[in-house]
Amino acid sequence: MKCPFCSSFDTQVIDSRVSEEGDTIRRRRRCTACDRRFTTYERAELVMPAVVKRNGTRVEFDVHKLRGSLSLALRKRPVSTEQVDAAVDRIEESLLVSGQREVESDRIGELVMAELKKLDQVAYVRFASVYKSFEDIGEFVKAIDEIQVSPRN
Repeated sequence: MKCPFCSSFDTQVIDSRVSEEGDTIRRRRRCTACDRRFTTYERAELVMPAVVKRNGTRVEFDVHKLRGSLSLALRKRPVSTEQVDAAVDRIEESLLVSGQREVESDRIGELVMAELKKLDQVAYVRFASVYKSFEDIGEFVKAIDEIQVSPRN
């Protein structure tokens, strides 16, 4: 760690403490060159993968877009905010633990469909109709049959 006062790289840790939340470590350091003390904070950096859209462009993952898609599909449906938050958390966690630096937008769509299938069947069909670009009533029937065949989780 470089000293902020004299720019020396020779510093030593005097004290380390974990924050109350347990997600940060506070370290008191002393520079061996100028003998001044300073504090640093250390926390894990979790980076969401970039999203590769269907046209090949890459964009940052946007949790607000994800939440908006779920909310639109769930509009006027009896699903609580807590349930939506939990679904968003599960999707984010799935993307984080994948360890991938990039993820296809189709993969995110599949994750959203899986969560909607568990939350609300009407919302699932709404989202699927847009996501899969349904062209006729037969595709709606197929999506409904898919829900009826597989039991709700």
